[in-house]
Amino acid sequence: MKKIFVFLVISVLGFSAVVAQTEQKSDLKVYYELVAKGQMKSATESAVKAAKHYYTSNLYKEAFDLLRAVDQNINTRGGSASDKAYMHYLTSKERMNMYMRMKRGANVKEHLNLMEAYANASADEATKNDLLYNKAIYYYTFGQAEKGNAIFKQMAGKLTKSKEYDKVDKVYKELLAGARRSGSAGMVAQAYGGYMAWKDSVNALKSADQVAALNKKIADQQASIDDKDSSLSYRQYIIIGLGIVLAALAAALVLGAIVLMRFIWLTRKQKKTIKALNEDNALKAGFISNISAQMQPTLKKLDPAKPEVKALLSFSEHVQTLSSLERGYSDDEEPLEREDTNASKYCEALMDEIRNDVAKDVVLTVNAPAMTAKINRPYVSHILLHLLKNAAEHTPEGGKIWLDYKKQSAHKHHFQVTNTGETIPEEKQENIFKAFSEIHDLTQGDGLGLPICHKMAEKLDGELTLDNSFTKGVRFVLTMTI
Repeated sequence: MKKIFVFLVISVLGFSAVVAQTEQKSDLKVYYELVAKGQMKSATESAVKAAKHYYTSNLYKEAFDLLRAVDQNINTRGGSASDKAYMHYLTSKERMNMYMRMKRGANVKEHLNLMEAYANASADEATKNDLLYNKAIYYYTFGQAEKGNAIFKQMAGKLTKSKEYDKVDKVYKELLAGARRSGSAGMVAQAYGGYMAWKDSVNALKSADQVAALNKKIADQQASIDDKDSSLSYRQYIIIGLGIVLAALAAALVLGAIVLMRFIWLTRKQKKTIKALNEDNALKAGFISNISAQMQPTLKKLDPAKPEVKALLSFSEHVQTLSSLERGYSDDEEPLEREDTNASKYCEALMDEIRNDVAKDVVLTVNAPAMTAKINRPYVSHILLHLLKNAAEHTPEGGKIWLDYKKQSAHKHHFQVTNTGETIPEEKQENIFKAFSEIHDLTQGDGLGLPICHKMAEKLDGELTLDNSFTKGVRFVLTMTI
């Protein structure tokens, strides 16, 4: 167990090192690209990030060498004196951070002095505030809490004076985070105490600001009222206008309430109507299924070799299947179970079942990759076999039949059954999935095969459609979501 733990620790550390190395290479690449474009400020910021990746991976020499090279580039390409000062501030700050990690206080102090000179030369208030923050961190880290408090108060005072309360709050929170990372309980206590004291003072300042703002608002409103008091008629017009507006608002609210109530009433009525229709359809489906079931014992006593009896038995079974599908459909129904299936082998097996049913020289083709498809085999097999048998029946000699499987996206896939030959007449296309839309000679087929397949597709959270864009025969598409 101990060996496994050690192995895991080493693996995690190794992975972290790889990530750091990748990020460091990316920052270096950006640095060189920006230097080539003459964008030295952005280039320096990227180089500082790369240096941080170096020394956090304990590659201190590489970090120092990189920062030394950056300083040389700043001196030759840095631009104005203030820009150079700002960039030198960044490189000195990163060196200071390295010395902080190594607990070398003298070197940290040396670079803080350099940072102070660069901050003053940069003439940038944000940089000067950052210097104060780093000074405070230095004093807290090396046990000089009183000096840390003094520096931090100075920084907080500057930002508070300019009412940049959010910045002060952010800096205090960074200080607390740094204190916790350092593991110094004294530093955490000092930082937290200073933060709470500042919070109390700022709350008082905010309250004073709010009171002053309210007083100003009251004074402005009073002045406005005094101006309006000079004309009695003007005030009367205002009151009358407000009264009209209030009356209009009241009327609008009443009208809105009436419209809303009517909408709620109509919605409830529609829900009741839909529920009643669903119940009525379920009763009809059950009634038809019962009639069909009662006919079967009698039909089975007749000679099944006769085409008429065979057609009636098939029609009875189809009616019961369709009724069961329609009656069992609901939003809260449990989804059908699906299983992983090799798409290529599955499609080949389906095509084999119709090889003896096709006309002479009909070419059968399967286009399905050797990948896994998650499907409900009973329903999908029923649909595809019905479509393939129809294709075999209506494809002339020398024709072609295809069975294709395609994955359209991560959660959507479809099967296609295509055959050459005559197309379905346009006037019949609209009703091919509707049951009992035409009167059929049952010995020639009852017309319920496609409606049953269509209902099964709905059960699969999918759709069975006729592809109207294919004009050299017939193509059906079974689309399903995974």
